[in-house]
Amino acid sequence: MVTFKGQHILEVGQFDRDQLECVLSTADKMIPFAKRELKTRVLEGAILNNLFFEPSTRTRISFGSAFNLLGGQVRETTGLKSSSLAKGESIDDSAKVISGYSDIIVMRHPMSGSVSDFAKASRVPVINGGDGTNEHPSQALLDLYTMSKELKRFNRTLDNVKVAMVGDLANGRTVHSLSRLLALYKKIEFTFISPKELSMPINIIEFLIEKGHDVIETQSMEKGIKNVDIIYQTRIQEERFANQELANKFRGAYRINQFFYSQFCQPTTVIMHPLPRDSREEANELDVDLDKNPNLAIFRQADNGVLVRMALFALVLGVENQIEKDAKAVNWFVGKR
Repeated sequence: MVTFKGQHILEVGQFDRDQLECVLSTADKMIPFAKRELKTRVLEGAILNNLFFEPSTRTRISFGSAFNLLGGQVRETTGLKSSSLAKGESIDDSAKVISGYSDIIVMRHPMSGSVSDFAKASRVPVINGGDGTNEHPSQALLDLYTMSKELKRFNRTLDNVKVAMVGDLANGRTVHSLSRLLALYKKIEFTFISPKELSMPINIIEFLIEKGHDVIETQSMEKGIKNVDIIYQTRIQEERFANQELANKFRGAYRINQFFYSQFCQPTTVIMHPLPRDSREEANELDVDLDKNPNLAIFRQADNGVLVRMALFALVLGVENQIEKDAKAVNWFVGKR
């Protein structure tokens, strides 16, 4: 029996395929609640502390929304300067104090490994909301969930899928975590498209090859996206560059618009992006003319973040089997979803 009760969610390496399927199937159960067709209060009285020491919109708000939709309350700290870490408090001390105020904690921090260090001293479960260039497990889980849902439209599964990952693969923690999760499926063909300076870390490439998957590296967008099932576009992680001129050099190197898609992609190729997409003229990774393309999944992908994060909260706090029993109809106006 798969159980997550009381566990930290820190890295994708802690999941096997059965655990992945458990998260994805639990996310499916959250659909009527996220759509406001039903409401539940299974986490009434529980407190989430959202500690975001690095800028975030989607991740922070979707974690908070997910907890609220389960009936819980959310407290937030945003930015290092607004925390006691700015006064010299250690991560260990912060964890011991804040976990006393919480039932579960989500933490994002600019330093790799910092969330794991925090979790060691925490008295309650901790979920990694992104630690430097290292990992972003909940993003990888929602990406995997999105891929599964999008492929089902074409009667496909994640096994034997062909995925092209594009852009800043050196600094993009989303592609690092997603690659490791996809490795749990059968015979994936990975195509990594990037400048040499921003290529996928060699340890991840070696890991994928050891697991029996095919890996192709190229700098050519035109060659790389032919015959793939999914394109996963990323932005240049300019906040990770010590030299802004270097970031500017690569910005806009790989762009997709509808004309490019029509020329080089299959009509069923799904387009994904962890967001935010950089829509500035000099970057414009995914043109807005793609917004009418039914295979542009980026907004469905963002919506799926709430489902997956609801699933993680329910599983870690042990209420996954109580949600449907507690379900009630909503009594407020519900907008288009």
